[in-house]
Amino acid sequence: MIRLEWGLAGLEALRDEVAVLIVVDVLSFGTALDVALARGVTVYPHPHGDEVAAAERAKELGALLARPRRAGGGQWSLSPASLASLPEGSSLLLPSPNGARLSLAAGATPLLAGCLRNAAAIAHAARQLAGGGAIGLVPAGERWPDGSLRPAVEDWLGAGAILSQLDDPLSPEAELARDGFQAAAPAIGRLLEDCVSGQELIGRGFGADVALAAALEVSTAAPWLQHGAFRPAPNW
Repeated sequence: MIRLEWGLAGLEALRDEVAVLIVVDVLSFGTALDVALARGVTVYPHPHGDEVAAAERAKELGALLARPRRAGGGQWSLSPASLASLPEGSSLLLPSPNGARLSLAAGATPLLAGCLRNAAAIAHAARQLAGGGAIGLVPAGERWPDGSLRPAVEDWLGAGAILSQLDDPLSPEAELARDGFQAAAPAIGRLLEDCVSGQELIGRGFGADVALAAALEVSTAAPWLQHGAFRPAPNW
């Protein structure tokens, strides 16, 4: 059975019930991971908000530090476009308010982080890691100013893209996400541009990130969290 639940509470509900978790954060953590791993970069997820602690942790790891996203570029950040110039084979500490926070909450349960760019690769890796056991999909969503979950259509569609590559029995929540993606796939670029999260990024000058996130099945890398860092899962 494949189940789908939203956000941190959903991950915590699934964590001890499934053999593998998949966090889906299309704008922007999952896409940023895919861009970084394409350059052979090891990515350490980190809680968002304390820049001093992040700088200290990056120094401890000997890793580059992704700074807060700012228009105009000039630095590595959660903006996927900014990571296209990362030094090949380097390490990066990547703070994130949603994808990283969920990834770090997985505990001992194997965790993959997916997006639209690598849906098939994520599905394949999940099958291998689950070994016939249950799989849990967790769309990250965004957060309202009071900290509560704001469901995000881009993450629902990203989860649906992964589910479209799996033939296991689906919970009703997972089935609707799969069907929603299959119906929306021809218009995926427009939907990401027009959704609330896409409009926020475009308005801040990060339209290139939305375009990168909307690219379907352009990557064969499946980011797998091991020993605190994301690296590509083996090509089993």
